[in-house]
Order: sequence, then structure tokens, then C-alpha cells
Amino acid sequence: MQSYTIGRAARLLGVSPDTARRWADAGRVATHRDDTGRRLIDGKDLAAFSVELAKSGGDEETSYTSVRNAFPGIVTAVKLGDVAAQVEIQAGPHRLVSLLTREAVEELGLEVGVEATARVKSTNVHIDRA
Repeated sequence: MQSYTIGRAARLLGVSPDTARRWADAGRVATHRDDTGRRLIDGKDLAAFSVELAKSGGDEETSYTSVRNAFPGIVTAVKLGDVAAQVEIQAGPHRLVSLLTREAVEELGLEVGVEATARVKSTNVHIDRA
């Protein structure tokens, strides 16, 4: 399972690292330490927290912009069919849903908690694994 540093989690959530640290200190999102002492958040915990945060509207004013229609975020849901798949990404306050082939999901290794970027062009959303 992929884990994220406080700084990387903050970027994915669209907040400052200080805000992410305060949330971790308050127990809003679980952390653990790696061998070097860095605080990490498990991908599945970060995915769940990002969905909860988006639903609540957040505690603080957040500013999140799309640069050239790229939305870096974290995968919060994957629904696999026989041929097609649906992937949801929480990118700060934005929830994006993409329909793609099951094969693409498997090749990219997309699963809940994995960092990914949704790229939007016209009516299509393309997902790149970070």
C-alpha cells in the first residue's frame, strides 16, 4: 500500500502542510512513522479522509486550481466490470469520475489510495498514474 508524507498529502488535499499536520495532530487522519521518523499517511486512510473533507466542505478556506486541466489527487473508488471500469479521484475539493477499460486500470495499477492525475480534455477524462 502506498503511503504519503504530510507534505504530499497536503498538496493532494489542496491545503498547506501546516493544516495537514494540525489535522493529523488532532487525530482526524491516522499517521505512522517510517524508519527515518517521517510521518506518513496510508493511501486508503488519505482517500477516505479526502472524501470526508470534500463532503464537509473543509474547515478552512481552500484554494485549488487546475493547471492546464490537470487534477492531481488520490483514487477513492474503483469499480471493475468485465471490460469497463469506473475510477473516482478526489483532487482537493473536486471529485472526478472516469470510465475507462479494465485493462487500463490494471496496467496503471489503480486502486483506492493510489495517487493519480485526472487530465480533462473536452468531455474526456484521462488518468495518469503519478
